[in-house]
Amino acid sequence: MATTKEVKTICGYCGTGCGLVLEVSDNQIVRVRGDKEAPVNKGQTCVKGAFAYKYVHAPERLKQPLLRKEGKLTPVSWSEALDVIAQRLADLKSAWGPDSIAMFACARATNETNYVTQKFMRAAIGSNNIDGCNRT
Repeated sequence: MATTKEVKTICGYCGTGCGLVLEVSDNQIVRVRGDKEAPVNKGQTCVKGAFAYKYVHAPERLKQPLLRKEGKLTPVSWSEALDVIAQRLADLKSAWGPDSIAMFACARATNETNYVTQKFMRAAIGSNNIDGCNRT
């Protein structure tokens, strides 16, 4: 019989940083509840934080980068994917200028991730063309 263990974590759905307690059985999340000791949410959760965890174990979830090669999505290494992205961004910036590049930030990301995203766009790309439903 499988034992259930509790794992404390931080919710990844927005930048609020609510504390969660995951109930894990056979390496699968079976239930989520708010962490009563977390100062941000004191045990409360929103609907997403409490119930939207099935994607973690979804069989169709992407687990590695894909690049289109000869019209077909092909698994590649992270190194290859990042090299292609960097080269394409450099080519766009060179041909059309930094304002030809825009980025849409993710509301599910942490505040720290969104901060780095806007710094990347402004410092590395040289564009203020960044937006998101969290208004980074």
